[in-house]
Amino acid sequence: MEERRLGPVIGLGTWRTFGGNASLAGEVVAAALDSGARLIDSSPMYGGAERSLGRVLDGRRRDVSVATKIWAGSVEEGRGQFDAQLRWFGGKVEIEQVHNLVAWREHVEWLDEERAEGTVGRLGVTHYSAGAFAELAEAMRTRRFDCVQLPYNPKERECEGVLLPLAQELGLPVIVMRPFGEGSLLRRTPSPSELEPLREFGVETWPQALLKWVLSDERIDVAIPATRDPAHARANAAAGSPPWFGPQDRALVERMAA
Repeated sequence: MEERRLGPVIGLGTWRTFGGNASLAGEVVAAALDSGARLIDSSPMYGGAERSLGRVLDGRRRDVSVATKIWAGSVEEGRGQFDAQLRWFGGKVEIEQVHNLVAWREHVEWLDEERAEGTVGRLGVTHYSAGAFAELAEAMRTRRFDCVQLPYNPKERECEGVLLPLAQELGLPVIVMRPFGEGSLLRRTPSPSELEPLREFGVETWPQALLKWVLSDERIDVAIPATRDPAHARANAAAGSPPWFGPQDRALVERMAA
């Protein structure tokens, strides 16, 4: 699998996946890691996903870059979340993100101290809604964050206007959430004959085509498709190797997604 600034270009999301089911978490995480993924994204918002992830990383913690989040309206609550994360993830979080910009100005102050102490590797900031992109850009421009997470797929391209050019200007790595449009892009699967022109790129499935579409934008560092199916985790990882799409190939995927 190709590697960019945050490691292998296919990671694993945990939103609406295994939750507090540690047994299922073990199967999905093992499949992703064995297929070359490294970055696993979670949040206190995702039910018991963080705790489950921590339980299944025993013996494999060195293989994983944990990207989790602070999702709290107060510093006190945020610190409580962080303390739990340190227990679950062996005393360090590789990427700590302020989830959906909630109280980001307050959280960045104490998280900056944690980064200086080494309990946090990188600081990130996220939002899923285009309506918040102006504020997300404001946060990025402070230069206090080391990466940004945003939605990007053939039907959600608002980030191309300001955020992706800004990330490139600032040198910020980009994590892409919702590469499948939170599942909406998977409701209609193109036929094998429609996908045939993409076979030369190693594409065997429609999800792989969507991931290739995202990663063919060189400004993107890692996509984090969420799944509760180990077989899907393995298939997704197979989309992380070149060759990448050119403009005409991306346009073809866009037409199929329309």
